[in-house]
Amino acid sequence: MKIVVIGGSGLIGSNIVNRLRLNGHETVAASPGTGVNTITGEGLAEALAGAQVVVDVANSPSFEDRAVLEFFETSGRNLLAAEAEAGVEHHLALSIVGTDRLPDNGYFRAKLAQEALIKASKIPYTILRATQFYEFIEGIVNAGDDGSGTIRLSPALIQPIAADDVSAVLADLAVGAPLNGTVEVGGPDRFPLDELGRKFLAARSDKREVIADVHARYFGSELDDRSLVTGDGARIGPTRFHNWLSRVLARG
Repeated sequence: MKIVVIGGSGLIGSNIVNRLRLNGHETVAASPGTGVNTITGEGLAEALAGAQVVVDVANSPSFEDRAVLEFFETSGRNLLAAEAEAGVEHHLALSIVGTDRLPDNGYFRAKLAQEALIKASKIPYTILRATQFYEFIEGIVNAGDDGSGTIRLSPALIQPIAADDVSAVLADLAVGAPLNGTVEVGGPDRFPLDELGRKFLAARSDKREVIADVHARYFGSELDDRSLVTGDGARIGPTRFHNWLSRVLARG
């Protein structure tokens, strides 16, 4: 089976590529660095020739609202058109838990637009919505810094997951039949976001104070306890946050 991973040199993409190759699948790591560009169309037809499955984990180089929307819409249209031409049998895309619940978040709006393009195409598909990665917690915490060394975070629940666990699920879905639907994956634990911030900072010996603020915005959106957690029937990754954090600290 030939599988093309769009965004195949990134955090998730390179992990998926390694997993699929170890299992004997012909796997193409496609990215601008390897001559495949979903925005310009460069190299797309050549990369997709003979492919049965495409895994799209590409990310926008800019998170500005208009730029990220243009990226996912342009990339999505070009990629799906090239897949139709190549006879691809399964389009698998990574999205985010909560895309339909946080309309004030520009990145989430862009991912929702990407999902709509996939659903409107005639290519059999699977969409995997994942919760926030452990690897992004530092950025989430720092985004709550009010500039005085105090961090304001919502006490709403968050259910983060290890990027490695997301990659494992994507690699599994890539070799299965398309679901023509959306599945979710999240971590094994749920924390109030402010509590998670304190745990993270304490482990790093960071003395900044975290204040729980129900009106603190998460990249533009106020949260509630359903915003960033999975629903019923979700897959659950095995890696606990404290185990992941211990390994990260041990690596320095």
